[in-house]
Amino acid sequence: MLYHIPVYKVTLVRDSRVKIEERPVIRTGVDAYNVLKDWFLDQDREEFVILMLNVKNRVIGINSVSVGTLTGSLVHPREFFKPLLLHNAAGVILAHNHPSGDPTPSAEDKAITERLRQVGEVMGIVVLDHIVVGDNRYVSFADAGLW
Repeated sequence: MLYHIPVYKVTLVRDSRVKIEERPVIRTGVDAYNVLKDWFLDQDREEFVILMLNVKNRVIGINSVSVGTLTGSLVHPREFFKPLLLHNAAGVILAHNHPSGDPTPSAEDKAITERLRQVGEVMGIVVLDHIVVGDNRYVSFADAGLW
């Protein structure tokens, strides 16, 4: 009996666009926050997104990795890195919101950041920062020296 092996084509599909003045270059946590602050406006659940960057740290795309609950969002390296690979990203900024309004990173935030940094090193994609957004404020892991 013959078995037919499926042949797949992997593609990246643009879902929508975010309007901004110009294509941003991310040099600091505030640069990333300014791109993402409206994204998280009035969110009632945690959402984990990534800013995909080219080799010059210009934003080449945004992807929502997961939407969670009021107090958490599940992030797995497999889903995290898939859009980065498909988009040929050289670097990435992680970001998520805290619906409570307090952007202080939790122990879980620190643990997933370290795990994703380690996987990124192996894959050749630099994790440049993790931004936690609260009520009109944010914490940047890189700027706060959390790694």
